Amino acid sequence: MAGLTKDTPYPTDILLHQQSRRLEVAFSDGARFMLSFEFLRVHSPSAEVRGHGPGQEVLQTGKRDVEIRALEPVGNYALQPEFSDGHSTGIYSWDYLYDLGRRHDALWEQYLARLAAAGGSREA
Repeated sequence: MAGLTKDTPYPTDILLHQQSRRLEVAFSDGARFMLSFEFLRVHSPSAEVRGHGPGQEVLQTGKRDVEIRALEPVGNYALQPEFSDGHSTGIYSWDYLYDLGRRHDALWEQYLARLAAAGGSREA
């Protein structure tokens, strides 16, 4: 998304919870989100997942047990996780992370519906 403006909420706290496989992000406007590693992986902003245009998205399967092995800052605007399945090209801007948190439930339900329609599985 990278539609960052002076009004874009920015993270004030970022915590990796390895045992529960969740990323906790608190934002400057008071919002706080818990995002599973699986959720982040299947919603990666990378071209590998999103494609290069509408209709080119690639449904991610088998990511239930994915882990984040490293989490690197990208300038002052994003994070870049390295997942245990080798995926490391997604750059999660602050506005994208905020949007994922804000729309988590709807996005997750859409993902599960797409997975079911394709006969896919969350299991590796």
